[in-house]
Amino acid sequence: MARQNNRRHYVLCVANRGFQTSLVVRRVYRALPDPAAETRGLVRVVDETGEHYLYPEQLFVAVESPPAASRAFRAAS
Repeated sequence: MARQNNRRHYVLCVANRGFQTSLVVRRVYRALPDPAAETRGLVRVVDETGEHYLYPEQLFVAVESPPAASRAFRAAS
């Protein structure tokens, strides 16, 4: 799930097996850059608690957000 640049990146949770208390399926989460984690198939995600943790990348799909949506996400966080 490589990023093309350093903009804020968002991912959509498509599965939460093993992480039901931490992740909500169909919810959009902010992902933080972590090249070392990405080489291991992990993505660093800011979860429901506001903290960031590593999760298997197969639980997410990258979301391309238009500028207006990105502003809305930033305002809500």
